[in-house]
Amino acid sequence: MTLKSTLARTTAKSAHWLLHDVLHRGGTSLPGKLAVSIDPDVLKSIQQDFDLVIVTGTNGKTLTTALITRVLQAGGYEVITNHSGSNMIQGITGTLVTSKIKPSANGKKPVAVLEVDEANVEKIASAIKPKMFVLTNIFRDQLDRYGEIYTTYDKIIAGIKHAPEAVVLANGDSPIFTRGDFPNERRYFGFNHVQPAEYQPGAAPINTDGILSPTDHSVLHYDFITYANLGKYFSTTDQFARPNLRYQVTHVDELTPKYSTFSIDNTPLRIEIGGLYNIYNALTAFAVGREFNVSADQIKTAFESNAQIFGRQEAIHVDGKDVTIVLIKNPVGTNSVIDMMLTEQDDFSMLALLNANYADGIDTSWIWDAEFEKLHDTNIQAVATGGQRYKDIHVRLKMAGFEDQAIYQDLTRIVEAIKAMPTDKVYIVATYTAMLQLREQLGSAGYIKGGF
Repeated sequence: MTLKSTLARTTAKSAHWLLHDVLHRGGTSLPGKLAVSIDPDVLKSIQQDFDLVIVTGTNGKTLTTALITRVLQAGGYEVITNHSGSNMIQGITGTLVTSKIKPSANGKKPVAVLEVDEANVEKIASAIKPKMFVLTNIFRDQLDRYGEIYTTYDKIIAGIKHAPEAVVLANGDSPIFTRGDFPNERRYFGFNHVQPAEYQPGAAPINTDGILSPTDHSVLHYDFITYANLGKYFSTTDQFARPNLRYQVTHVDELTPKYSTFSIDNTPLRIEIGGLYNIYNALTAFAVGREFNVSADQIKTAFESNAQIFGRQEAIHVDGKDVTIVLIKNPVGTNSVIDMMLTEQDDFSMLALLNANYADGIDTSWIWDAEFEKLHDTNIQAVATGGQRYKDIHVRLKMAGFEDQAIYQDLTRIVEAIKAMPTDKVYIVATYTAMLQLREQLGSAGYIKGGF
């Protein structure tokens, strides 16, 4: 280790100590920025300390990373992770250089499981060679930053090419992950819960993104679709079809807003979070665990943990109200949350908070592609809106048939907004920075520990 890298790591750790232990603030971006400013190659100096697993894609990165971390810990690994979801180069650098890396008790090499922003995969992979790339999905998201989905995938491939020996573990239900010319071994996971007798072959719904065949760009058809462009696809013009799955959901038993029960490779499992889309996150973590020789029983134990994930269907109580906080950021993710609300049996209210900062994506036009009209098929009783772009979300929900909306532009009134809801259950759907502001207010009021 060079003097420069030693100074960079010492400075970052001091900054981390000041932020966390003295000022009681979260975040790893500032320590990371300081480390990189002192030594741009600081990450290369710690390559030998751990195996790196990069988790990237549009939706589900934070929950998937947290589940993978629990699974590997259940298998006896020491794990480093960016648990707060700080997934750009500064935050990741801060996580790695300030973490206390120690050997696993059983002699296994520590593993760094890092959620990485799609546009930052190449920067990380060029500095530290990953052992594995984990690809969740790619949907249209933050067009101002990423462009269309194929542009986003090209960014990820550019990073993969820096580590040709790494295994690429990808969602086989997403056609886009069959594309690309790179030498890495690819292994796939997906859903096989529908029996052939129940297949309903046909095209995806109109305006579905990412349904072109990689062989001739023809429109793919599906035997079944789980949601969006995910499912068992095939080409009608040649022999292309979904690749063989190494790990698969073999049965879906029960979907509720609070938990889901299902089987992976015929192992019955349960996660304490609702939504079909979150079963994909669990499947991804199961696949990574098995790749690291974690047993199915150990994975089952890891999934049964009740610890909650920062801002991802986080359940809290506010003066008798059961509040669930859900992150939204693009049409597919929002539609998945709405589908989850369709399984809610009780009356509920919804508070929608829309910001348009850089971390959210400054283009809010995506809200018009989210199917808020489907909320009329739920037990929703009241809707309120807020955030920096409250006018946009207010108009969108008004056009969806929700004319009577309370408005909370000032998020310092968020506790007041929750208490004003007429139902005991309240869902808060929020973009990233609005969710941070929400949690800060709830933390200040003593309903959660800290704001971040």
